[in-house]
Amino acid sequence: MRTGRLKLSVLMVAVWMAAVATSVSTAPQSAAPASQPPAPTRPNAGSPNHQQVVTKYCAGCHNQRATTSATATGVVLDNADLTHIGDGAAMWEKVIKKLRAGAMPPAGMPRPDDATMNSLVSFLETTLDRRATEHPNPGRHLPHRLNRAEYENAIRDLLALDVDASTLLPPDDSVDGFDNNADSLGVSPSLLERYLSAAAKISAVAVGDPSISASSETYRIRGDASQTGQNDDLPPGTRGGLMALHTFPLDGEYLIKVKLLEINLGSIRGLEYENQLEVTVDGERVLLAPVGGPEDYTQSSLNATNVVNSLAERLQVRVKVKAGQRQVGAAFLQKPASQGGNRLQPFLRSTLIATDHTGLPHVENFTVSGPFNPTGVSDTPTRRRLFTCTPAKPQDERACAEKIVSTLARRAYRRPVAAADLSSLMKFYDAGHKEKGFDRGIEMALRAVLVSPKFIFRIERDPAGVKPGTPYRVSELELASRLSFFLWSSIPDDELLDAATRGRLRKGDELDRQVRRMLADPKSQALVSNFAGQWLHIRNLRNTTPDKNDFPDFDDNLRQAFEQELDLFVGSIIAEDRSVLDLMTADYTFVNERLAKHYRIPNVYGPHFRRVTVTEDPRKGLLGKGGILLVTSHADRTSPVVRGKWILDNLIGTPPPPAPANVPPFPEETPGTPKSVRARMEQHRASPACASCHRIMDPIGLALENFDAVGVWRTQEAGASIDASGELFDGSRINGAIELRQSLLKRPDVLVGTMTEKLLTYALGRTVEADDMPVVRAIVKSSAADDYRFSSLVRGIVTSVPFQMRRAE
Repeated sequence: MRTGRLKLSVLMVAVWMAAVATSVSTAPQSAAPASQPPAPTRPNAGSPNHQQVVTKYCAGCHNQRATTSATATGVVLDNADLTHIGDGAAMWEKVIKKLRAGAMPPAGMPRPDDATMNSLVSFLETTLDRRATEHPNPGRHLPHRLNRAEYENAIRDLLALDVDASTLLPPDDSVDGFDNNADSLGVSPSLLERYLSAAAKISAVAVGDPSISASSETYRIRGDASQTGQNDDLPPGTRGGLMALHTFPLDGEYLIKVKLLEINLGSIRGLEYENQLEVTVDGERVLLAPVGGPEDYTQSSLNATNVVNSLAERLQVRVKVKAGQRQVGAAFLQKPASQGGNRLQPFLRSTLIATDHTGLPHVENFTVSGPFNPTGVSDTPTRRRLFTCTPAKPQDERACAEKIVSTLARRAYRRPVAAADLSSLMKFYDAGHKEKGFDRGIEMALRAVLVSPKFIFRIERDPAGVKPGTPYRVSELELASRLSFFLWSSIPDDELLDAATRGRLRKGDELDRQVRRMLADPKSQALVSNFAGQWLHIRNLRNTTPDKNDFPDFDDNLRQAFEQELDLFVGSIIAEDRSVLDLMTADYTFVNERLAKHYRIPNVYGPHFRRVTVTEDPRKGLLGKGGILLVTSHADRTSPVVRGKWILDNLIGTPPPPAPANVPPFPEETPGTPKSVRARMEQHRASPACASCHRIMDPIGLALENFDAVGVWRTQEAGASIDASGELFDGSRINGAIELRQSLLKRPDVLVGTMTEKLLTYALGRTVEADDMPVVRAIVKSSAADDYRFSSLVRGIVTSVPFQMRRAE
């Protein structure tokens, strides 16, 4: 058996390497260029004299002698030639960003009047836009390996099987803030081994391989999670616990073990009063066991280890389960507060004191082991998706197998299956069929599909006869893949694939119709979790832990509520096709009882989220969201620097340069003489090494100082009133979050332009370069007529040169 599997694995590796070689070979397809927008009017370089404006207001700092500004920004203007702007497009795009944002010339330096400034910006943009129209450059497109999120979604859509890719594949690196950037998606021998292992596991589960051996999987609750109320995933009438989707590979017996939370002294907490622990599978109770009470409590004080072992025996159940993916839950039955266990005035976090044995018992984890005594496999959704036919007799097996394998490969490879593809895959079917019959043959063919570079990589092939460096339109099948991985982070569905195969995707309004259909599909939630999650740093919430001494009420429940609020908020902008400026101004949000308490919003009860109106102006939009305020803070205090940098990078699009190596540390708070963060910031930026960048970042971050490190509104710090005033880089004065938001909204094209650039980076899976910026400007201008609706940004991207075209290698 082992020898046979080793041979199959070696054969798979050989197929992978051979397929990579053939995937980059040329293939006939249309080399017609994408449609181009009308060329902008040729600018007049001498009215006014833009060269003199640059020399007078910019070159004094940005020159070859004053190397500080030039080195930090890469902008040297004393010898700049405005008659050949295209030769230095990368530098001039940086200039445009700074001028558009009002960041240059810096506050306190001489500035041209608004008319002169706007004329210069218009001249630069028009010149570069004309160059882009006359010489379209779609940029470079490297082979793109599916990242973990894409792999997970592709398996879901291919096999109707939810997998946790984090347990199968290593984490992906990110470039320019996104982990779908082709520059970060390399391949190594160890990664290849992980793909082989993942394919073997997934294919065995999908088919229901009867030789699957018993294994265990443990589902955990974070240690800082509170379990005094209902978990929204679990039914009403329960308290704490967790629910997990577990894959039962075969019909058989499974052992479910629940472990309770122990304190640092090794005993179980919350045994003073009796509680009932319930275990369910797909909502059906399979165990109800007592926890605590006089006997457990007394014995725990005598020998805690014996009670821990006794409860471990008590809180396990062996149950027969049919194959498939099922919800397994473990939670306590909710009791009235009068029956004991609750504190009279508790912290909101119920696990604050690690040595406290009183209170309520908590679930730490549960483990599902099996299958034991397997009896076969039931008709699961995955088998129904995979087995598109069932052979009635042995003579029908090969024809049926070819139908199954070709259907599977068409979806996985995202194109029609060639005879050579099918022939190669059927060799794996034949090897498996010879070993153990029809199902084993399908399993081996599926495994070969899942390790094929035609599935794991998105490789676009140059048409025959196109010279290197020539831009051309990608095929409709390649366009369909670009579209589905942009909007769904997954493979195209049958409707999109059919439209591309029949050559209809670019005809009439078909592309627009497909975009609207795909945005309306639940799979577009990937834009929230993968695009917004990285752009806005929502993903970072999972690794953020405030100091429990400074913020004793913070728990994992609030962390998850922050993440859910942001997901629902950004999701509403996409689903309702609202203006993306509503991200800054929306007067609504989504809260449950835990988050409502944190925001001091009354009359919200229960664990489920609901939409509420925001009545306090500072809370409106992203700047008032607790999740954003938390990920831009330190564990024990706010960070105006991090908050200012986050806004500069993600909303304005002008990130500050990296800090120099000789930056002195931030002044720590002196015991007995507390100072506000603002006072310590002023002490810090007194250093010349810090002042130049801090005067840009600090006023932005200080405007949010009324929000503490976990997003609670406050009016005082260190015994003094909060001072949230400051002067922005454009010279305007602001005081607080409301005026900061109003200042940002004075330049809506800057906010929308930054989001468009981020979205284009994510859509292309590569770094946005200077030659792409005319596309960003065109999208912003066209979407303005549609009130900057999210769909207008998406449509602008999917019809753009870099999305529709490729440059021949």
